[in-house]
Amino acid sequence: MHVPDGFINAPVSVAAGVVAAGAVAVSLRGARRELDERIAPLAGLVAAFIFAVQMLNFPVAAGTSGHLLGGALAAILVGPYTGVLCVSVVLLMQGILFADGGLTALGVNITVMAVVTTVVAYAVFRGLVKVLPKKRRSVTVSAFVAAALSVPAAALAFTLVYAVGGTTDVPIGRVLTAMVGVHVLIGLGEAAITAFTVGAVIAVRPDLVYGARGLRQKLRLRVGDELVDATPDPEPEPAPSHRTRNVWLAGLAASLVLAGGVSFYASASPDGLEKVAADKGIDAKVEDHAAADSPLADYSVEGITDGRLSGGLAGVIGVGVTIVAGTGVFWAVRRRRTDEDVAAAPAATPSASV
Repeated sequence: MHVPDGFINAPVSVAAGVVAAGAVAVSLRGARRELDERIAPLAGLVAAFIFAVQMLNFPVAAGTSGHLLGGALAAILVGPYTGVLCVSVVLLMQGILFADGGLTALGVNITVMAVVTTVVAYAVFRGLVKVLPKKRRSVTVSAFVAAALSVPAAALAFTLVYAVGGTTDVPIGRVLTAMVGVHVLIGLGEAAITAFTVGAVIAVRPDLVYGARGLRQKLRLRVGDELVDATPDPEPEPAPSHRTRNVWLAGLAASLVLAGGVSFYASASPDGLEKVAADKGIDAKVEDHAAADSPLADYSVEGITDGRLSGGLAGVIGVGVTIVAGTGVFWAVRRRRTDEDVAAAPAATPSASV
């Protein structure tokens, strides 16, 4: 659903950029609370994993494909504020290096694909886990539903932006029906990927899933004829660093395999937005990408004629730069939190001499 340059006019693109910048600023502040010793090492990896899986377009209808947006997955794994930053980092790398998503439309893409998906998904997810039994399966089910709803929500958000700032005269009802219709199907693919990934992490390290914290069933004891709550156990201590490192290495390996190898077999059909744009004529004023001459444009490496090797190498490079950029951002945010904690701590009182 990467919006190219030319779909949305300049004033609305600027307004969306302001909204996106504000959302990123709020997320940077909120992420300070989320990036603890468990989440911080993995946030950059989540961004790289989303980049890799977004290369795997899957068929959803005749001549149409879809790909992961990632907002739901990021929000559930590392928190909603950090999730917005993860997807924003991915969109920035894709726009600058791979000519995927217009640079003037970057604000639109962040607003639609990072902010809307993350906010909608996490709100639905939290609502469901509060009413479902406090079990790991409930987390997976909630992740599936949240992800499935986040994609048509993003499609609706794009349609609203297009209604205000679209550069072509196409009846908005036709755009709305087509966009939401195809993205309901894409949402099912998003839901399956999200639920599988969240379930896999919960199976080995449930403490690393931000959305699963505090969901343990309360222990109740029978005293006489009444059931009373037992004294709650303290939050489990973070796992040893080597176990976190193993998860990080496994996630990195999966990202490299997906981007460097499996992506070659992705569907070549246009994604949902591209298909709707071509069918309904909203791409009449699309513009060439400012980074069209990038050596990595269109997820291929300039000068390498073998398609499998070129695409795979581009994917590996993309995973690398995304994890470096994401880790740098999250390290800076985490350090800011640490500095604030130190500043807020009471000064030690010198002991009196005897």
